[in-house]
Amino acid sequence: MAKIIPFKAVRPTRDKVGLIASRSYESYSTKEKNARLRDNPFSFLHIVNPGYKYQKAITGERRYSLVRNRYKEFKEDGSFLQDKTSCFYFYKIISKEGHEFNGIIAGASTLDYQNNIIKKHENTLKRKEIIFEQYLKTVGFNAEPVLLTYPDNTSLKKIIEAVMLTRAEYEFTTTFRDTHYVWNVNDEKIIKQVEVIFSKMNKLYIADGHHRSASSSLLTTHLKNENSGHTGEEPYNFFMSYLIPESELQIYEFNRLVKDLNGLSKEEFLISLDEYFRIDNRGNSYYKPSKKHHFSMYLDGEYYSLYLRKEGYQIKNSLDTLDVQILFDTILKPILGINDLRNDSRIEYPHGKTNLAYIKSMIDSNKFAVGFSLLPITIQELKNVADEGLTMPPKSTFIEPKLRSGITIYEF
Repeated sequence: MAKIIPFKAVRPTRDKVGLIASRSYESYSTKEKNARLRDNPFSFLHIVNPGYKYQKAITGERRYSLVRNRYKEFKEDGSFLQDKTSCFYFYKIISKEGHEFNGIIAGASTLDYQNNIIKKHENTLKRKEIIFEQYLKTVGFNAEPVLLTYPDNTSLKKIIEAVMLTRAEYEFTTTFRDTHYVWNVNDEKIIKQVEVIFSKMNKLYIADGHHRSASSSLLTTHLKNENSGHTGEEPYNFFMSYLIPESELQIYEFNRLVKDLNGLSKEEFLISLDEYFRIDNRGNSYYKPSKKHHFSMYLDGEYYSLYLRKEGYQIKNSLDTLDVQILFDTILKPILGINDLRNDSRIEYPHGKTNLAYIKSMIDSNKFAVGFSLLPITIQELKNVADEGLTMPPKSTFIEPKLRSGITIYEF
């Protein structure tokens, strides 16, 4: 059964939360990052990018120590405060498109992660796990929650709705025009009700944050071995998570752009596709698939619809039913020679919030040779893969909400 805990968050003062909150470090272009570091002295980027202060790139343990120092400075300067009692942090995001996300920030159990109560659907790279575990051990905090999802629960929904009728501790809008609301809830009755509801759930699913949760689990193991008095209740046994009902997740597809046809002519490539697909030429009008196992392909100024031949492709498990896996098994690997989806420089992945005109422009400008558009994976498909202990290909899902760093910080 799932275990979540309230905690005493370190968080921005109300007047600075909009200035401090930042997107994940990797999501900024160099130009964007430098502009925010230059123009906003309160941005959380100053903590996670301490080298800016010295005008040089700093890596490894030196960087981790400087991150810890910058974090201490923000606390000493009064930009952060820490709650005196443990809270759940009820959190609403309304996107500029009008999507609403309502959930709870809490500590999730690394033991649940290790025991597969918290389910995974992506592979992690051991090298990245170790690097981030070293980072966590040095800095001593989580600043960006892992996104977890759970089956819709009527009782929990009523609790969340009742809390969100009260005045929020935070209300701010980002430059992306997303509006964020946070309620810090320390009412013991509500905390107990929430804990009991989650304790009756036998599965939670990682939507986003596989490396962060894996690294937190690794840290728990190491600190447990170093602590002769380990009880299982120490803060390092949990990692900060944002838990939302599965019906509120927004899942977009990642499309595929490939730089060449692997030495094939256009005609040879189309003939190779015929083994698995019925092919219709759609001309130069934008075309996006409307059914599973159908694909849109843009090649040499024309759109094609590719319909999977049912008798030609074998489905053995839930992974085999995914369009991203079908595309890999039938086209990317055997015809285009792309064996490593994570590291092959010949392929790129524009996500589904990018319109078809982008894919068309990349091919028309000869930066790429062919593009494929897919339908997004459903939450049920994601759960099926996770329940069978399988993992999706890289860049299978682009999931929202995308969370801000520095709004609640979990110290361990």
